[in-house]
Amino acid sequence: MSTLSWDDLQFFLAVMRERQLSRAARVLGTSHVTVSRRIDRLEQALNTRLFERNPRGYEPTPASQRLLETAERMEEAARQLPLKQGAAPGQARSLRLAMPEGFASLFSTHLLPEFIARFPLLSPEIITMPQVLSLSRREADIWITLDPVMHGPYRSQRLADYTLHLYATPGYLQGAAAIHVPQDLLSHRIIGYIEEMIFAPGLDYLGEVHPSLRASVKSSSVFSQLAAIRNGLGVGVLPHFLAAKYPGLQIVLPRQVRLTRTYWLTCHRDVRTMRWAGAVIDFLGEKLAARDGELVRPDP
Repeated sequence: MSTLSWDDLQFFLAVMRERQLSRAARVLGTSHVTVSRRIDRLEQALNTRLFERNPRGYEPTPASQRLLETAERMEEAARQLPLKQGAAPGQARSLRLAMPEGFASLFSTHLLPEFIARFPLLSPEIITMPQVLSLSRREADIWITLDPVMHGPYRSQRLADYTLHLYATPGYLQGAAAIHVPQDLLSHRIIGYIEEMIFAPGLDYLGEVHPSLRASVKSSSVFSQLAAIRNGLGVGVLPHFLAAKYPGLQIVLPRQVRLTRTYWLTCHRDVRTMRWAGAVIDFLGEKLAARDGELVRPDP
């Protein structure tokens, strides 16, 4: 691999990350024909097949996974840390971030402006449906997860804790039966996730509130649940950092129901060796630590 051309490996990396010739071509500012020709040339030089072509796109083979670390190290050496200002258009490296909806809202609202300023040569791609991606196929560079990954070549580190509480509108509570203990919730309309679409154990809240509690208004989106709760349709569990922005919401059973979850940052161990990845990880940890007071509601 010491004779590999960095020029060819740029095409390899683009296809690895985009999985489609047309998308890789857009990233590189060239045509899909050129990308295809470069991949063919690289496969011939290595005498191995790097991708399986199918209707979904280009799927990496084990050989491409072995080549990836070398290619990313060459990319790092060529680019160094992408922190300098005044980058020319078209030089940005795409950075795919997979995260739950709630975290994505926090990131986009409070962290993204500074992220773009600090990393002008990184082009963030934010995916808010991590359940449709494959960790093993490395369809994202960095994952924000609700549970740590304990297997394979992946590493998870704690980013931040956050609390969740039961919320409803005062109007709903005034017109419904009083709630003094979790058992009382069984006679109320509960808003929550669709059970079979819960993609992480950390999202399975209701059983912790009461073992018999079930949602009767369900959505796979936390923002749809938030909208239903704000419209006075029932009681639901929401992250404090989302619900606190709406003064029309009232916490139900504040002393009895307090759930704590953790955001974990997960990535492949190869990604962690890249200087840009280390800088991004440090940035996320630093900024979330500074917002700890917004994530965790003080005890009543």
